[in-house]
Amino acid sequence: MRVCAFLLFLIVLSCNSVDKPKSEIDQWQEQANNITIIRDNYGVPHIYGKTDADAVFGLLYAQCEDDFNRVEQNYIWATGRLAEVEGEQALYSDLRANLFMTEDEAKAYYNDSPEWLKELCQAFADGINYYLHTHPEVEPRLLTRFEPWMPMYFSEGSIGGDIERVSTRKLRTFYEGQLELQPHNAVAAVHNDVESEPAGSNGIAISGKLTESGNPILLINPHTSFFFRGEVHAVSEEGLNAYGAVTWGQFFIYQG
Repeated sequence: MRVCAFLLFLIVLSCNSVDKPKSEIDQWQEQANNITIIRDNYGVPHIYGKTDADAVFGLLYAQCEDDFNRVEQNYIWATGRLAEVEGEQALYSDLRANLFMTEDEAKAYYNDSPEWLKELCQAFADGINYYLHTHPEVEPRLLTRFEPWMPMYFSEGSIGGDIERVSTRKLRTFYEGQLELQPHNAVAAVHNDVESEPAGSNGIAISGKLTESGNPILLINPHTSFFFRGEVHAVSEEGLNAYGAVTWGQFFIYQG
């Protein structure tokens, strides 16, 4: 009987000594411990992480600190759920978003991605979700949880650079039967394209040899509203060291 009791004690002891799987919150906290965010005199976040994924985690956390509303708004818009918060007038924006990419397509792109990219996408989601966990006073308009497949909706840094080539006004007139198709003149179209003035954003890098301070200067005119992008610096021990502008909610530095 004593032997049985002793064996039972050993079994219970061994079960208690087995490491319990970490909760999602514990995993977030563990990754956050690998990250340091330092803000300079201008408020620009300088994010330092051990890995690239750590840097992405910290980058999204810092973006949420600065303007969570814009981060959330960009994903509400990109995922085609704008009408849920803005009403019927946003239906054609949502239609355009779903014509561009559906949720199933975004998930498929994520599942087919290489492992290194999946890690960055997971860090993106974890960084935002950890921010929401540590800031219960923040009340999202719609998205209470972010998923790693969401960045697949807009890998183009301007967010609307591709999708907005199709206007919601023309979509409305097409689906409501009011669109008048104009005859197409291929020769005139080519001529106009050749003669038209080039358009786009500008970036100028000036060497420190040419500046009074001796420091290099990067001038960027992204042709956006003043607060459309944040200024950030992301560094990892794996070689990442990027400085520049990031569109709210994206985990890569778009201009810099």
